[in-house]
Amino acid sequence: MFDLQSYFTERRVAIDAAMDRHLPQESEPPVTLHRAMRYSVFSGGKRLRPILCLAAADAATSSTPANENAMHCAIGVEFFHTFTLIHDDLPSMDDDALRRGRPTCHIVFGEATAILAGDALQSLAFEVAAGARLPPGLPPNQLVLELAEAAGSRGVVGGQVEDLSANAQTSAEQIAFIHRHKTADLFRAAVRMGALTANADASILAALSDYGLALGLAFQVTDDILDAADVAPGAPRKRGASCLTAITVDEARRQASDLIESAIARLACLPEKNTQPLREIARFVLSRTA
Repeated sequence: MFDLQSYFTERRVAIDAAMDRHLPQESEPPVTLHRAMRYSVFSGGKRLRPILCLAAADAATSSTPANENAMHCAIGVEFFHTFTLIHDDLPSMDDDALRRGRPTCHIVFGEATAILAGDALQSLAFEVAAGARLPPGLPPNQLVLELAEAAGSRGVVGGQVEDLSANAQTSAEQIAFIHRHKTADLFRAAVRMGALTANADASILAALSDYGLALGLAFQVTDDILDAADVAPGAPRKRGASCLTAITVDEARRQASDLIESAIARLACLPEKNTQPLREIARFVLSRTA
């Protein structure tokens, strides 16, 4: 029987070890910058995006498990994700003092160092992704291109800009745009990058791309539901978009459930034994409480 928690633990250990190898040590100058980078990376995250990258590589291959090239992609995605979190917490954005129960990077190291730590992690994300090698016949820059397209003004950064201006009057269409670009684009890129290292054919790559997009959207909807549950009655909401500004909690739950069903359905074209981790991760996203 597949044990998702054991799978998560095993993959997190491997991912953390790989990130440790690629990050500068705290003793390497500039010491404060490298301390800030490592503080933020090793802050107890779920590692969901890099795990998805490795699981997609496994799903797309008929032989060996996820390879070292998939791990390069996985940690590149996680370095990029950590950069977005550092910047998202800044006073000029969400102005958060805590993340995962710990003081945020700018609280510990100061705002200027936090900005630069995020910048350095973004650069490192592309450096590590560029170190992965694709099977013959694929463009050698494809993995970096996948991450870049998910990252820029048409992806995560664009979604963040729209999120900052969102309010209670933001339409359902605008919220869908934010959810797609701020969150789901990076999920999709993580899955695609893993699949590409396994030489996935066009039909498998399309199916996994749809899976990653639907899963990312569902993840953000469930995040909105969890955030709403944490807000005391009458307390002001944080700046940013929430699907709950346009629909009810029950409607949001139905939306998330439909997205998860759609994600799982797209895996039908792959061998069932290869996709069990992806299917269980999808169910986890729907049922998670944190």
